[in-house]
Amino acid sequence: MKTTVVKFGGTSLASAAQIEKAVGIVRGSRNRRYMVASAPGKRSGDDIKVTDLLYRCHDLAAAGQDFSETLAAIEQRFADIVRGLGISFDVAAEIAVLREHLQNHPARDYMASRGEYLNAKIIAAFLGWPFVDAAETVFFTETGALDGEKTFRVLGERLAGLDNAVVPGFYGVLPDGTVHTFSRGGSDVTGSIVARAVNAALYENWTDVSGMLSADPRVVDDPRVIDYITYSELRELSYMGASVLHEDAIFPVRQAGIPINIRNTNRPADPGTMIVSRIENGGTSRKVTGIAGRKGFAAIQVEKSMMNAEVGFGARLLNILAENGVSFEHCPTGIDTMSVIVGGEHFAEVKETVLARIREELSPDWLSVEEGLSMIAVVGQGMVNLRGTAARVFKALADENINIRMIDQGSSEMNIIVGVNDTDYEAAIRGIYREMEHLMK
Repeated sequence: MKTTVVKFGGTSLASAAQIEKAVGIVRGSRNRRYMVASAPGKRSGDDIKVTDLLYRCHDLAAAGQDFSETLAAIEQRFADIVRGLGISFDVAAEIAVLREHLQNHPARDYMASRGEYLNAKIIAAFLGWPFVDAAETVFFTETGALDGEKTFRVLGERLAGLDNAVVPGFYGVLPDGTVHTFSRGGSDVTGSIVARAVNAALYENWTDVSGMLSADPRVVDDPRVIDYITYSELRELSYMGASVLHEDAIFPVRQAGIPINIRNTNRPADPGTMIVSRIENGGTSRKVTGIAGRKGFAAIQVEKSMMNAEVGFGARLLNILAENGVSFEHCPTGIDTMSVIVGGEHFAEVKETVLARIREELSPDWLSVEEGLSMIAVVGQGMVNLRGTAARVFKALADENINIRMIDQGSSEMNIIVGVNDTDYEAAIRGIYREMEHLMK
């Protein structure tokens, strides 16, 4: 029997009614043997996620303030779920453990992880499946990086003896036994880890959208749903702001060639988006897969005569950034010019230090910083065989009377990145989408 691992997001498990939907999906196929659960998310627009309540509890306790009201709200959320599911589960006992922890040196990651922990235990009780604690099966190194080798071995051995199981997402354990979490959205990563550990045929990631969209729906009206996308294309789009899936969730399954299917819990009949290692020739006629972008970049522009003959000039420039904790995003260059695109938020904090060191160590003829830039990526593995793609991008921006501040294209020719002013971002996205929409079919 082929094994499918299913992960449900916070909105999919926000209430008893949503959990019943998710469990109905799980029971709809014998292949869905292992489930990864998130903490309860928002039930409505003005609701608060349980993870945010847990963080608030920790912060109040750490500051020596009264956390009882917030902890009571958490208890009520889980009590409502248990009551709605009609099962026997001692929520009060679990909350008593949290209260004791908060009163004795509260740990932030431990508290944040309890939303997934409790939701997974409740769902396991409702399904009648074993609960497998991530704190016993997902391991981090001392630096907080995933210890993949140990995790895949221990988790694989644990699940091999179970026909079914529910595993909480988002957290694992450090070598000293301390609970440690992934970054927010990390339950996606746990789902990918479980899929890799059991050598699943498919990893289904159930959320509140019917797949990945070809552009941001807040900017473009009714963008197309992407049917198939490669891991490489997804990485490019995720990096530039597309956020259906935690970007670190790709690596465990990519190495094993396990496809990911993004599905909608509220519309389970929708096929969603399939993320695969590669799309064979003839598998799709689509040339452009999607468009994504981010605001808030800055460009450091350096000019110096005979720069190209000065061995190590670029390395020294990038080293100055590295020593100040600034990573570069893109680096378009000319013979005597070099531009480095950096994320604006952290760079603003060290800007004057970085510029002073560049002047002192590199003696540029001219140095400036341009802030308020947006980066927009047009991504598609089919673009390599399509003539005139860049011309279409430039035409779309010209038609919108938008000035291009930077152009970059990767060696794979799978993406074209342009920089525009932040004030032109939305118009640029819409213009490029209109020009490229017929190539997304």
